[in-house]
Amino acid sequence: MTGTTTSDARVLFTRIPCGLFILSSAFDEQRTGVLTRWVQPCSFEPPLVMIAVPKGMPVEPLIRDSRHFSLSLVSDQDRLLERKFSRPPDRGDDPFVALPAREGPKGMPILDRALGWMECEVVRHIDLEADHRLYIGQVLHCSIQNVSGYPAVQVDGALRPPYVNGIRPDV
Repeated sequence: MTGTTTSDARVLFTRIPCGLFILSSAFDEQRTGVLTRWVQPCSFEPPLVMIAVPKGMPVEPLIRDSRHFSLSLVSDQDRLLERKFSRPPDRGDDPFVALPAREGPKGMPILDRALGWMECEVVRHIDLEADHRLYIGQVLHCSIQNVSGYPAVQVDGALRPPYVNGIRPDV
């Protein structure tokens, strides 16, 4: 990198506020999920979302083979989902066991306790010469499950409230 170091960029990237999502996919009786913060809407019409997935994650083969993924928006009050999905499960392990979840219309895992969810079909896959791959998904189905909750937001590697001056609007 010219004029900077990779470590400087990494620090700067962590200061970009990001919502927390559970990225999930399923294929042939296997399903998995992982906590992700690298999610970005990229079009309203058609509705598209971009995800950046670290290479080698167990969710990648399922996304590739099914051509679908889901995103469940994590609440700022939900520490269980943050803990359970913060590390990728071992291949073949099902992190959804003992969690209320259902299949979306395309068969992707949807967490009942999420604030909202979207189920997407992969329309582009970009394999960068980098440590992540990009997937562009067209939102086929989505729902807001909790209109009064607030999303978890991460800044500087720590959860931060998504409120003005640290005050929730309902307080």
